[in-house]
Amino acid sequence: MTYAVRYYTKTGNTKRLAEAIARELGVEALPISEAVTEPVDMLFLGNSYYAFSIDPEVRDYVSSLDKEKVGKIVNFGTAAMLNSTYKKVKAVADQVGIPMDEKEFHCRGEFKGLHKGRPDEADIKAAVEFVKQFK
Repeated sequence: MTYAVRYYTKTGNTKRLAEAIARELGVEALPISEAVTEPVDMLFLGNSYYAFSIDPEVRDYVSSLDKEKVGKIVNFGTAAMLNSTYKKVKAVADQVGIPMDEKEFHCRGEFKGLHKGRPDEADIKAAVEFVKQFK
Protein backbone atom coordinates (compact mmCIF):
# COMPACT_ATOMS: atom_id res chain seq x y z
CA MET A 1 0.00 0.00 0.00
CA THR A 2 1.33 3.44 -0.91
CA TYR A 3 0.33 6.70 0.76
CA ALA A 4 0.61 10.46 0.46
CA VAL A 5 -0.45 13.13 2.95
CA ARG A 6 -1.44 16.61 1.85
CA TYR A 7 -3.06 19.34 3.91
CA TYR A 8 -4.42 22.86 3.82
CA THR A 9 -4.35 24.98 6.96
CA LYS A 10 -4.67 28.61 7.94
CA THR A 11 -4.09 28.16 11.68
CA GLY A 12 -1.72 25.19 11.83
CA ASN A 13 -4.26 22.85 13.43
CA THR A 14 -4.70 20.56 10.43
CA LYS A 15 -0.94 20.59 9.79
CA ARG A 16 -0.40 19.10 13.27
CA LEU A 17 -2.74 16.22 12.43
CA ALA A 18 -1.15 15.78 9.00
CA GLU A 19 2.33 15.49 10.47
CA ALA A 20 1.22 12.84 12.98
CA ILE A 21 -0.62 10.88 10.28
CA ALA A 22 2.37 11.07 7.94
CA ARG A 23 4.77 9.84 10.64
CA GLU A 24 2.53 6.83 11.23
CA LEU A 25 2.44 6.08 7.49
CA GLY A 26 6.17 6.66 6.98
CA VAL A 27 5.73 9.53 4.52
CA GLU A 28 6.11 13.30 4.60
CA ALA A 29 3.16 15.63 5.21
CA LEU A 30 3.14 18.28 2.51
CA PRO A 31 0.90 21.27 1.82
CA ILE A 32 -1.54 21.04 -1.07
CA SER A 33 0.78 23.28 -3.06
CA GLU A 34 2.81 20.07 -3.58
CA ALA A 35 1.36 17.85 -6.29
CA VAL A 36 1.08 14.09 -5.96
CA THR A 37 3.69 13.08 -8.52
CA GLU A 38 3.91 9.33 -7.92
CA PRO A 39 0.93 6.94 -7.94
CA VAL A 40 -0.52 6.33 -4.46
CA ASP A 41 -3.20 3.97 -3.24
CA MET A 42 -4.44 6.47 -0.65
CA LEU A 43 -4.18 10.22 -0.38
CA PHE A 44 -4.86 11.46 3.14
CA LEU A 45 -6.23 14.97 2.60
CA GLY A 46 -6.42 17.40 5.52
CA ASN A 47 -8.69 20.42 5.35
CA SER A 48 -11.25 22.42 7.29
CA TYR A 49 -14.24 24.69 6.97
CA TYR A 50 -13.58 28.33 6.20
CA ALA A 51 -16.67 30.53 5.86
CA PHE A 52 -18.93 27.45 5.87
CA SER A 53 -17.23 25.63 3.00
CA ILE A 54 -13.90 24.17 2.03
CA ASP A 55 -11.38 26.76 0.94
CA PRO A 56 -11.26 27.40 -2.83
CA GLU A 57 -7.62 26.24 -2.78
CA VAL A 58 -8.76 22.82 -1.51
CA ARG A 59 -11.49 22.65 -4.14
CA ASP A 60 -8.97 23.56 -6.87
CA TYR A 61 -6.45 21.04 -5.53
CA VAL A 62 -8.93 18.16 -5.56
CA SER A 63 -10.07 19.20 -9.05
CA SER A 64 -6.46 19.03 -10.25
CA LEU A 65 -5.82 15.49 -8.97
CA ASP A 66 -5.06 12.83 -11.55
CA LYS A 67 -7.27 9.77 -11.08
CA GLU A 68 -4.48 7.69 -12.59
CA LYS A 69 -2.21 8.68 -9.68
CA VAL A 70 -4.64 8.71 -6.73
CA GLY A 71 -6.53 5.53 -5.89
CA LYS A 72 -8.66 6.90 -3.06
CA ILE A 73 -8.94 9.98 -0.84
CA VAL A 74 -9.18 9.68 2.93
CA ASN A 75 -10.50 12.91 4.45
CA PHE A 76 -9.33 14.36 7.77
CA GLY A 77 -9.36 17.72 9.45
CA THR A 78 -10.14 20.11 12.25
CA ALA A 79 -12.74 22.82 12.73
CA ALA A 80 -13.93 25.05 15.52
CA MET A 81 -17.61 25.04 14.69
CA LEU A 82 -18.69 22.74 11.89
CA ASN A 83 -17.74 19.12 11.62
CA SER A 84 -17.04 17.04 8.57
CA THR A 85 -15.92 18.49 5.23
CA TYR A 86 -16.51 15.05 3.71
CA LYS A 87 -19.52 15.95 1.54
CA LYS A 88 -17.84 19.08 0.17
CA VAL A 89 -14.63 17.26 -0.72
CA LYS A 90 -16.50 14.24 -2.09
CA ALA A 91 -18.55 16.44 -4.44
CA VAL A 92 -15.33 17.67 -6.08
CA ALA A 93 -13.64 14.24 -5.99
CA ASP A 94 -16.66 12.72 -7.73
CA GLN A 95 -16.25 15.23 -10.57
CA VAL A 96 -12.71 13.99 -11.24
CA GLY A 97 -13.54 10.33 -10.68
CA ILE A 98 -11.54 9.70 -7.52
CA PRO A 99 -13.37 7.67 -4.86
CA MET A 100 -13.36 8.70 -1.22
CA ASP A 101 -13.15 6.28 1.65
CA GLU A 102 -16.30 6.37 3.76
CA LYS A 103 -14.24 6.73 6.93
CA GLU A 104 -12.74 10.05 7.96
CA PHE A 105 -11.14 11.68 10.98
CA HIS A 106 -12.27 14.99 12.40
CA CYS A 107 -11.62 16.78 15.67
CA ARG A 108 -12.03 20.25 17.12
CA GLY A 109 -9.49 22.90 16.29
CA GLU A 110 -8.75 26.07 18.21
CA PHE A 111 -10.03 29.24 16.59
CA LYS A 112 -10.24 32.70 18.18
CA GLY A 113 -10.38 31.30 21.70
CA LEU A 114 -12.81 28.47 20.96
CA HIS A 115 -11.55 24.98 21.86
CA LYS A 116 -8.31 26.28 23.34
CA GLY A 117 -5.37 23.92 22.84
CA ARG A 118 -7.08 21.72 20.27
CA PRO A 119 -6.09 19.58 18.62
CA ASP A 120 -4.53 18.30 21.81
CA GLU A 121 -2.43 15.20 22.47
CA ALA A 122 -5.55 13.04 22.77
CA ASP A 123 -6.72 14.27 19.34
CA ILE A 124 -3.30 13.54 17.82
CA LYS A 125 -3.31 10.06 19.33
CA ALA A 126 -6.84 9.44 18.00
CA ALA A 127 -5.73 10.51 14.50
CA VAL A 128 -2.83 8.07 14.61
CA GLU A 129 -5.15 5.27 15.77
CA PHE A 130 -7.55 6.14 12.95
CA VAL A 131 -4.76 5.78 10.35
CA LYS A 132 -3.67 2.36 11.62
CA GLN A 133 -6.76 0.77 10.10
CA PHE A 134 -5.46 1.65 6.63
CA LYS A 135 -2.07 -0.05 7.03
